[in-house]
Amino acid sequence: MRIERIETLLMQAQPPGVTGWAGTSALASSRNWLFVEVTTDTGLTGVGEGSGWPRVVAAAVDDLAHLLIGEDPFDIERLWQKMYVAMMGHGQTGVVGGGALSAIDMALWDIKGKALGTPVWNLLGGRVRKTIPIYSHARTADEARSLVQRGIKAIKVGGIAGIVERAGAIREAIGPDCHLMIDLHGPPWLTAANVISLKRDLEALDLTFLEDPVAPEDLEGLRRVRAHLDVPLAAGERVATMWGSAALLDEGLVDVLQPDPGRAGGLSQLRKLAVMAESRFVTLAPHAGSLGPVAEYAAIHLLAAIPNTLMLERMEPDWEGRARVALPPLVVRDGAIEVPDAPGLGVSIDRDFVKAHPSRRNTAIAKGGWREGTESEYVYVQSQHGDRLRGKRRD
Repeated sequence: MRIERIETLLMQAQPPGVTGWAGTSALASSRNWLFVEVTTDTGLTGVGEGSGWPRVVAAAVDDLAHLLIGEDPFDIERLWQKMYVAMMGHGQTGVVGGGALSAIDMALWDIKGKALGTPVWNLLGGRVRKTIPIYSHARTADEARSLVQRGIKAIKVGGIAGIVERAGAIREAIGPDCHLMIDLHGPPWLTAANVISLKRDLEALDLTFLEDPVAPEDLEGLRRVRAHLDVPLAAGERVATMWGSAALLDEGLVDVLQPDPGRAGGLSQLRKLAVMAESRFVTLAPHAGSLGPVAEYAAIHLLAAIPNTLMLERMEPDWEGRARVALPPLVVRDGAIEVPDAPGLGVSIDRDFVKAHPSRRNTAIAKGGWREGTESEYVYVQSQHGDRLRGKRRD
């Protein structure tokens, strides 16, 4: 069996029904999904997905394709290394390179599972669990209560304006037995001093984790936050490959690692990241906010096969097209996704649906984070008044 062709399928996805962001999320107008199909000379096809700027990743996949034509799709690790070496001359390609690697690598795992008649989780070591717990987003106490009524037992709230007040209201609404998480990602990103000033407020909320308290480039800031806050920290969605997350793990900066299944480098890298994290007693809660359903399937296979699974992010409710583009839809029951049993990843793409939703744009800027009167400056990091973060407006 040999690889015969590699095709990209890019589409414009509509925004999810709810996000935890306090203002207007970038997902409102710029959500793209990139699927990749790898077809063999036997007619067997594997499907994958790449994120990390999907419109650009599509070009990267097309450029890598010629390296794989005629190769044995079972040689997954060797082909990953071949692609990575081929990109080396372009420097550190980050999540764009990681997205291309992820999409192709994911499809190769799918082919191998289909050819052997077994689910991918079985190739990764066998099933540890039959269901994967999920968490969803809420901006308000009412949205959080609605999720709990649907059986979801973990809620994340995001943004920076009034974050303490909003998180406190959600904690009161969902009670002490549900997980609560806060995501502080920008724009704009906070300074370490801003986050440390909220020490007492954050510690009082009994958080399962505090996500991305400072910009991903600010490792020194993350060290300071780690030293001052008695709150579990989470990060890792904005980097690619195991080397991108190495410092987070080596320095003990996170309790929860959040690789993005569509840009971390594929299942080949995700399984290595899981082992690295396990050796440091760190759990995994993969990022999935902007991702489509194929990368979600891949994450489920991984989380089913590793011991250090925490939970998986899932937008609930999401755009109804999510259940139409990838078949069959995943089964969610009592706050958890049932692990599929079909060979490979167990998912296929509706090409007609993809073609009916052509990509229009894949960049946007979230609104509602900057101090009043400064939004047009578009600064990456902006120090904030403590009262504004707590919920007492003072611009």
